[in-house]
Amino acid sequence: MERLERARIEALLRTARWGRNLILLERTGSTNDVAKEAALAGAPEGTVVVAEEQTAGRGRLGRRWVAPSGTCLLCSLLFRPTLPLSRANWLTMLTSMAAADAIREQTGLRVDLKWPNDLVVSDRGADGQARAWRKLAGVLTETGVREEHLDFVVVGIGINVNIPPDLLPGLAPNATSILAETGRETDRAALLAAFLHEVERRYVPLQAGKSPQREWAARLATIGQRVQVHTSTATFVGVAEGVDEEGALLLRAEDGTLHRLLAGDVTLSSTP
Repeated sequence: MERLERARIEALLRTARWGRNLILLERTGSTNDVAKEAALAGAPEGTVVVAEEQTAGRGRLGRRWVAPSGTCLLCSLLFRPTLPLSRANWLTMLTSMAAADAIREQTGLRVDLKWPNDLVVSDRGADGQARAWRKLAGVLTETGVREEHLDFVVVGIGINVNIPPDLLPGLAPNATSILAETGRETDRAALLAAFLHEVERRYVPLQAGKSPQREWAARLATIGQRVQVHTSTATFVGVAEGVDEEGALLLRAEDGTLHRLLAGDVTLSSTP
């Protein structure tokens, strides 16, 4: 697999800020941890940490994120937004859409968003509804708070790019990669540059107060589906009716109760 090189990434960048302070690592525990340390040391907004391999990568709920060295795009972005704490999830929305658009631009692969923070490839029925999801990428957002205000937000993303199909079953249930879906390898440096361009393009209106929630909600493959949501305390079954401004899922249970869920694992549920 071709390794990521600083000179080539910098030559491909189309951004004014994002990726201009680039921390490129061969191996690290977690790019999010490196980015948080950089934030606490005063690193500027737009700092990007990229690694070929993570030894302690993690997803939501403390799960491990496993990826063979040199096959994925593993990076974390440092934001210093002027947002209230309740709007930190806007950056998860922004990053997810930027990644999906960059993948489409570079590979032609259509990628859907799955609440709360996954990028998936969907198998669709004749009615356009998803029948199955294969996970392509995940996003993990962590915040730094000072005196009840956001000091920084680190958004990490792991995209399965050139993982061979035969290795996917050992990584995670229903995992996929761009290689498995398209049959060809993708230039990871070009994908990174396209992704950072999309982040920067979307971040300008967000900083001016424009919410990404409406576009993000319209792109969620979860909405309109009958799903099961497993949280840390309970399991909910019902129809995903929408998401609110903070990104919480609005789930209508079979008894008519509307639940507002901030986090959870979502799977498709068969018709009762």
